[in-house]
Amino acid sequence: MSPAVSELLRRGRQRRFVLEDELHDLLDEQESEQGWASLVELLAAEGIAVLQSRAAEVGPKASPTPAQHSDDQLDDPVRLYLREIRSARLLTAVEEVELARRIEAGDERAAERMIRSNLRLVVSIAKKYTGRGLSLLDLIQEGNVGLMRAVERYDWRRGFRFSTYATWWIRQAITRAIADHARTIRLPVHVHDLLTRYIGVSRRLLQELGRPPEIVEVASALGVSAERLAELLRAAERPVSLETPVGDGDEDTLADLIGDHDVSPEEAAEGRLLRAQVAAALQELTPRERRLLELRYGLDGGPYRTLEEIGHEFGVSRERVRQMEADLLRRLRQDESVFSRLRDYLSSN
Repeated sequence: MSPAVSELLRRGRQRRFVLEDELHDLLDEQESEQGWASLVELLAAEGIAVLQSRAAEVGPKASPTPAQHSDDQLDDPVRLYLREIRSARLLTAVEEVELARRIEAGDERAAERMIRSNLRLVVSIAKKYTGRGLSLLDLIQEGNVGLMRAVERYDWRRGFRFSTYATWWIRQAITRAIADHARTIRLPVHVHDLLTRYIGVSRRLLQELGRPPEIVEVASALGVSAERLAELLRAAERPVSLETPVGDGDEDTLADLIGDHDVSPEEAAEGRLLRAQVAAALQELTPRERRLLELRYGLDGGPYRTLEEIGHEFGVSRERVRQMEADLLRRLRQDESVFSRLRDYLSSN
């Protein structure tokens, strides 16, 4: 049992309840539905009630947190959607059990009512994931998919409220969508899940330690090495557009500050001329001699080969290749027409 779960149980035993927001703080550390369900079951076994936080309500009386949107900040489609779902009454615990029984029996209307009565829960969770690459409306739509999945899998016999159970599925659907669609370069799901857990563990350790945790401390809590975690954090960095403005004005972009490492047109032309001269000089040699120099100096576009590698291909000793190379270079130097064209190349090698 993690220290965070132990602390939650301690507070719950004292007060006989925990708030959903307190439970949600542990959500990022639960990797599976079973882990989440076990945590909720543990609270139920201890007789600890899970009470809905006022911030989870989506209505005129709700008090949005700084990370959430007020109605005035929302786009018209979202505002219309929120106005529509406010008409659905929240369910009591008895009503949830009754609907769950009917859903088990195949009652589609009961499933529809269960979904509609929990749409505000989806919105409250979706608002916590804004600013991660998807619009609020997209997050809500993905969360609704998770809600429908939770309705299918909810087991009322386990003793906990549907909203508490559905939270995991809603969050799972939203974070999967962010992993799949929010980034220019998609991260594997298991990497995104670990990064999500990293955020949750870092937040918890910050509260426990009273200071930002070291990467070694977070890695230990996650059960991975510090090197592995650092590698994942580097991979998670978002790419920056070369058109990003820099400075006070909008005229200069990031691309203007990055040097061009390509060769200049003059150097490119010189290189083409040199390759043509080398090719002409090699035509004076036999195919076997030409092949030896191509391998030795990478003239065929491949890497430089060692004497031993060339000897293996030619079926001769390393020393014999060295002698052949020296003889060929001496002959090329003695040919004035060849040497005058290749003087720079031969002197650099």
